[in-house]
Amino acid sequence: MDDAQQRVADFVARHDLETPPAYRVLDLASEVGELAKDANESTDYGTTPEDIAINADEIGDVLFAVLALADALEIDAADALEESLEKYEQRLENGGTPGSNATE
Repeated sequence: MDDAQQRVADFVARHDLETPPAYRVLDLASEVGELAKDANESTDYGTTPEDIAINADEIGDVLFAVLALADALEIDAADALEESLEKYEQRLENGGTPGSNATE
């Protein structure tokens, strides 16, 4: 477990914020929604995409939510990220894009 995930796990434990993973997923979706809200409002709902402004604390909230979810599921977030990067690299080496393939 990397330092960031451990810090979140310690914070959750210290403040008695444990909750089932299903609730962590809902929290993550809510926090990502806050990013979308910032993007929508700052770009006048996409009419001026160059004006995008997202509050840094909202990115922090998403990171907290995803690290808390990983911890609740007993998944090492650093290992999961490494696995994803390797997957994206493989897709690019095979002439594709890093996005999901229809065969996966």
